Amino acid sequence: MAFEITRYSGERASHGIQSWRQRDSSRSNRTLHAYRSWDTLLAARRRGEQSVAMTDVPLPLDRGLFGRLRRDAGSAWEDYVAHDFVQALGRGTLPEPAFRHFLVQDYLFLIHFARAHALAGFKATRLADIRAAAAAVTAIVDVEMPLHVSYCAGWGLTETEMAAAPEAMETMAYTRFVLERGLAGDLLDLQVALAPCLVGYGESGERLLADPATRLDGNPYAEWIGAYTSEAYRRAVRDAIAMLDRLGGEHGAEARYPNLLATFIAATRLETAFWDMGWRAGA
Repeated sequence: MAFEITRYSGERASHGIQSWRQRDSSRSNRTLHAYRSWDTLLAARRRGEQSVAMTDVPLPLDRGLFGRLRRDAGSAWEDYVAHDFVQALGRGTLPEPAFRHFLVQDYLFLIHFARAHALAGFKATRLADIRAAAAAVTAIVDVEMPLHVSYCAGWGLTETEMAAAPEAMETMAYTRFVLERGLAGDLLDLQVALAPCLVGYGESGERLLADPATRLDGNPYAEWIGAYTSEAYRRAVRDAIAMLDRLGGEHGAEARYPNLLATFIAATRLETAFWDMGWRAGA
């Protein structure tokens, strides 16, 4: 999953942000706040500022429905957020072919990530949730993907190359699983399938900065780490955790918990497989 903070001066990003702002008629709707983090990221980049270092306030990873799912996922969650790929990023030792392969597959992943949020809009029954889904699609298509393409150019990858690349089996399995859960279930099923992606990257970043073995000076992956440890990204994680808790209350999560946990564990294992895919490319 990409959430890069890279150089991007195109007007489409600004237009996308303004468009979703204009559609947001409910300023009290916290669901949209996660996607407004892009405003902070892009404004800082235009001013030439570096990523904002994360504060000492930890993410609320043990709270609510997400905290219960994370806890009950056991070793599956730990295998994901502490993967060798992530550790190598922190140490700056990840082979570059592994990272390039990951970036290409992440580009393809983002296309289906946008589709999943479009599906969330279809599945939503509250206007605020429909607005949030529309904002997410705009953010991914008009902001995040151009940012990803810009970042990948620094690694010698063009959008034409990435668009023409075949999907790895791991990319296909993960993205189609998320879409299937959304199609077969409701908005809660879909958001539970998506949660390991957004929140897991936030936890991995938090762990990296707390790890004495992590180095940022001279690390070719420091900018990537900075993206997932910025306060803007961490706000998005907090809001996603809160949204999942709200949806759980509205959609009867307690009675459905075994099925939700099965979805969460499957999505977590598919995230781990995505790291595995990148790791093998560097062997």
